[in-house]
Amino acid sequence: MVSGAASAAVATGVYRALRLRPRGRWQRVNQAGRTVDLYAGPAAVLGTAAGAALLPRPARTRCAAVLAVLAAGGCGAYDDFAGAGDPRRGFRAHLGALRDGEVTSGAVKLLGIGAAGLAAGALLRERPVDRVLAAVVIAGSAHLVNLTDVRPAAAATTVLALGAPGLWRGGLTAAPLGAVAALVADDLGERTMIGDAGAHALGAALGVAAVAAGGRAGLVAHAAGLVAAAVHGDRISRLARTLPDR
Repeated sequence: MVSGAASAAVATGVYRALRLRPRGRWQRVNQAGRTVDLYAGPAAVLGTAAGAALLPRPARTRCAAVLAVLAAGGCGAYDDFAGAGDPRRGFRAHLGALRDGEVTSGAVKLLGIGAAGLAAGALLRERPVDRVLAAVVIAGSAHLVNLTDVRPAAAATTVLALGAPGLWRGGLTAAPLGAVAALVADDLGERTMIGDAGAHALGAALGVAAVAAGGRAGLVAHAAGLVAAAVHGDRISRLARTLPDR
């Protein structure tokens, strides 16, 4: 498909161009103790946005996809840098800090992606209740993919698994799949990582595809599943903070 091919081409070009630069603040140490770069993140964001712009769909759907991807990727990138070293994890921690007057990078990400989900939902759906459900699905999908980003290529594999069936339902997932296909080898090889920027952008694209492809019953089912996953993920994050370091 044109969308997937464009997404892969842009992601590859951005990634290769960035790798010519000094890594500096763009490097991280992964769970295995290896130093990797974050260049796959912006490559995934821009590749997915480019592919979404070429989807064979109405202009409103394309605009919703590009908006959600860029906003989610931008909020994720902010968290990649501003939130580096912040031990707080999960919704409760960041919302608690916000209640106390501290705006954390996690709170910016939560509110920013939520607002982008509402804006994209307004483009995709007519009824207010459907727009709210769409926002939950888009933001929840972005969060779900980010939750799986705990090992090399884990988030990329999640995107491939969740997005592949969508290729048979009109190709709406072609954009995120194309970007992942271009980057997964270096992610798996522990040369790079997609970070919060890439994970949220890819997840948001999957969310838009789910909203565009289903009726209200599908929206309700997706939203319920994603809320359950977010609650479980928040519980796991809080539990991890209470365990002693090994």
